[in-house]
Amino acid sequence: MRKPFAHVIGIFSLSLTLAACGGGGVAAPPLPPPSSGWQQGLFQPASTFSNQCNAPRSGTDPATGNAYPDIQGTISDENNFLRSWSDHTYLWYDEIMDQDPSNFADPLVYFDQLKTLATTTSGAPKDKFHFTYDSLEWFNLSQSGVSAGYGAEWATLSATPPREIVVSYTEPDSPATETGTDLARGATVLEIDGFDINTNTQAGVDALNAGLFPSTLGETHNFTVQDLDGTVRQITMTSEEITSAMVQNTQIINTVTGDIGYMTFNFFRAPAEQALVDAINTLDAANIDDLVLDMRYNGGGYLDIASQLAYMIAGAGPTSGKDFETIQFNNKHPTTNPVTGQALAPTPFHIVGLGFSVTPGQALPTLNLPRVYVLTGGGTCSASEAVMNGLRGAGVQVIQIGSTTCGKPYGFYATGNCGTSYFTIQFRGVNELNYGDYSDGFTPSAVDDGMANVFGCTVADDYTKLLGDPTENRLEVALAHQAGQGCITPAAVGPNLLSKPEFRLDAVDGVVRRSPFDSNRIMRQ
Repeated sequence: MRKPFAHVIGIFSLSLTLAACGGGGVAAPPLPPPSSGWQQGLFQPASTFSNQCNAPRSGTDPATGNAYPDIQGTISDENNFLRSWSDHTYLWYDEIMDQDPSNFADPLVYFDQLKTLATTTSGAPKDKFHFTYDSLEWFNLSQSGVSAGYGAEWATLSATPPREIVVSYTEPDSPATETGTDLARGATVLEIDGFDINTNTQAGVDALNAGLFPSTLGETHNFTVQDLDGTVRQITMTSEEITSAMVQNTQIINTVTGDIGYMTFNFFRAPAEQALVDAINTLDAANIDDLVLDMRYNGGGYLDIASQLAYMIAGAGPTSGKDFETIQFNNKHPTTNPVTGQALAPTPFHIVGLGFSVTPGQALPTLNLPRVYVLTGGGTCSASEAVMNGLRGAGVQVIQIGSTTCGKPYGFYATGNCGTSYFTIQFRGVNELNYGDYSDGFTPSAVDDGMANVFGCTVADDYTKLLGDPTENRLEVALAHQAGQGCITPAAVGPNLLSKPEFRLDAVDGVVRRSPFDSNRIMRQ
């Protein structure tokens, strides 16, 4: 089974390799028969090769309840499916170098070739989001908030020695928060199973990865950690099924300028629909004057839930008659969705439950706010960015506090073939004002230009305080800005007690690992 990301220690890369999904292909006549071999620039429909597998699966597909559709095929069949499907649905299909699929013995390796090599204006790869996932694991991941772990979300402040791994936040009722363990944001990892965090041997690196990211339930690992108060201690944690809280820390902050609502929103998974409704109802009952929406670690998920959240913040006034987002496919498909076959239609601001976890048709609560403060980081991605873009398109002021977002105005449909789900960029999303060109991210700026520069303040993450603490740097600046003080320098900036003097926990944006489902704009077929 191929994992879509590398573990974060060692030669220490923390990467999410995001990838492709698909539909059928279109070709100009005359077409050669499938058995006649590859001809550059000529494509059979992808359906000619779909479900023809080198190693067919048997049994029942949990996603459909039916038998797997696999039949005996070859590696060449699997590669040809990917080639035709990419040519048909990839947003930049005309930038793919068409290579003979028979030259590749592994469909995953071939799939890695089926993307553009162009770069953005910043020099970053134009396509940073090409990936694959085991189909069964993808199905399980997308259906719930459950995963294996300790309930401690690790942030990587430094990936190479001297390494710095800290707790970004914890999940409630998890091994990380049990009495005697009591991990909290800012706790620094010093050792795992006897290996110093800076070990560079292969055995040590493997042990660090295994301890931080257990692959199975019931794994027990020993940690030496240093708490923010300087206490160094040993703890033991055993991996369990962790139910992630979609929303945390919903609260009302009373200030001299009004009652400010705050919530940490971490996932756009199916349970988030109900969790957001509950949080908005709590904030609405308090008649808040402003909202601080903390999405610094929210990498994405279902676009429809992003639309619901935007509507619940803004209400009917600014959103009525406007589109949350319009998706645009490649120039082969100006009016029809090539995956669903349906006529292209914008995603509206959804005003009712859609059945993710709220009864379909149930009216959604609203805050009716003309503006929202959004706390962001490099992990704020895809569906989270769509919330910002969609609200701005409807005329709602978004004030960005934090750092530049990841830059993913793109999305895809998961497409399975022979047990692997493929993800390739198939569409871009634009708001009501037809803007969606933020591939280098949204950046807090002194002036909002209606494009990638968003009015707000640049503030680094602050691991010295809990999320939701009014003195945490980003929230502190948002509250000061709401009070008319502009982009203040946070009071917390200064010497801090750290595990390693090379680092300042209030001066570095860490990287919090997210699965591909939780770092994308996901569409439902």
